[in-house]
Amino acid sequence: MGVKWEDDVWFQIVEEEEKRQSESQTSDVIVYQIFGFEDKPLPYSLTIIDTPGYGDTGGIDQDDKISQRLLDLFRSDGGVHEINAVGLLLKASDNRLSDRLRYIFDSVVSLFGKNLEKNIVALITHSNGVTPENALKALEDANIKCAKDEEEEGMRQFTEFLKETGPQKLGTTMEVLNERIRLMACIQNLQERVQYTELKHKEIRQTQEALKKHGEEMKNNKKFTVEVDEVYKEKETVSGGRRWWALWMNYEGAVCCTVCEENCHYPGCTLAWYPEHCEVMKGGRCTSCKGKCAATAHVKEEWIYVNKTRKVQKTLEDVKKKYEENKAESENKSSLLEKLEKEVEELQKEKDQWLEESFNHVVRLEQIALNVDSLSTQVHLDFLIEKMKDKGDREGPETGRDENDG
Repeated sequence: MGVKWEDDVWFQIVEEEEKRQSESQTSDVIVYQIFGFEDKPLPYSLTIIDTPGYGDTGGIDQDDKISQRLLDLFRSDGGVHEINAVGLLLKASDNRLSDRLRYIFDSVVSLFGKNLEKNIVALITHSNGVTPENALKALEDANIKCAKDEEEEGMRQFTEFLKETGPQKLGTTMEVLNERIRLMACIQNLQERVQYTELKHKEIRQTQEALKKHGEEMKNNKKFTVEVDEVYKEKETVSGGRRWWALWMNYEGAVCCTVCEENCHYPGCTLAWYPEHCEVMKGGRCTSCKGKCAATAHVKEEWIYVNKTRKVQKTLEDVKKKYEENKAESENKSSLLEKLEKEVEELQKEKDQWLEESFNHVVRLEQIALNVDSLSTQVHLDFLIEKMKDKGDREGPETGRDENDG
């Protein structure tokens, strides 16, 4: 910007007193606009998107929020719709990437589509003017995906790079960000569904054991009761409401399906006035709930569905009414037990189908994302991987998914 080494001046973007007032903002996405001047080293204007809190003490949940803010920025009418470069910063003295820096690099790269690989650059700071061999070796050893040019040595070459390298549209990147949100929402919903199914298993097993125990009473048509842990769903209020940074956009809340009684996107749904605008909707239908119901079957409110159990006393007649269809069946103890066993099998089949649907989101990310293997995604995938292994163990080596399939 025309500043020379001998000039005793520098540009300070945020004043100290303002910085103290904005400390609560430092973990959010901040956009700076720097205006260029003709006949100066920077003859054009720059828009710089900064994510100062990424990889900070806020943890993975905070990083997911920053990813959401980037998506909000990329898809809003007055936002950013193309990018010239993504800068990954490291010190010239770094001879290896620390775990934290590696996590940040992987996480940032994982947000973008494959078309942006040649626009990712390493920006090396604290340089003494000589070639930063340590930092370059660290990047090479870590196999970081970025643009490479043997002749690029300083900011002058970087500004030339910006002029020569065309900007990339963010269509694929938005698809990546959307697909990540769908994957995380799908797995979150899957966890709650699996929990419900396992509680339902327990309820059915308790009923089966009671029927076997009271076999003689059943033969003699004697009345008896059994106590089971009945599973049910209840609405529970969650924190939501408008946020100062989202007054012009929306409020945080949960998108829930009233047909499946499931939480389709929670937490994290911000830039959606109505359920049909939520990221988990595609083609007018939900990608998260069990029934893949229409967007119109969903609501966005400040409550979620929660799985709960309660002790319930049931008579033999209560059980028969639920599971048996005619008089012949009602006189047959084995028929009732078979019905209960069949329901357990159906619940297991449903659970396996949900796992496959969730896995499809991972496959889609592999196709379009520059990097899938980030810690943020891995945390969400751990549950899916564990359940897929359980599925493979049940099916055995002949029918289970091969370990090299994904």
